Amino acid sequence: MTSPTAAPAPALGRIGQIALSVQDLDRATAFYRDTLGLKHLFTAPPGMAFFDCGGVRLLLGKEELGHTPFVLYYEVADLQTAHAAIAARGATVIGAPHRVARLPDHDLWLGEYRDSEGHAFALMHEVRPPAAA
Repeated sequence: MTSPTAAPAPALGRIGQIALSVQDLDRATAFYRDTLGLKHLFTAPPGMAFFDCGGVRLLLGKEELGHTPFVLYYEVADLQTAHAAIAARGATVIGAPHRVARLPDHDLWLGEYRDSEGHAFALMHEVRPPAAA
């Protein structure tokens, strides 16, 4: 077994997204939009609403989607390298890096994990197309 300190430390960036599990998406969307005044970015199937919190995305997801009560999403510049480092250091891998969404200006890729206490977290990378020459 590889020592947890043998692999280089992953270069985790800022928290880019936080997911909260909600029972009633419509009620929660109204609360975060109307009561807290957060900018509603978009709603996506099968039961997710996204908000801007000063540059950090807030994802509200219906409980039946299997979300833990919260998930932290750390931005990384190189998802494959960070994934290899996290896995080598002993994080439980829930989902290897994979594309989760094609958006107009980028593809969103995630790797999903559990920490030592069983909390879910993810590494996220927004892959943008190369600039036109």
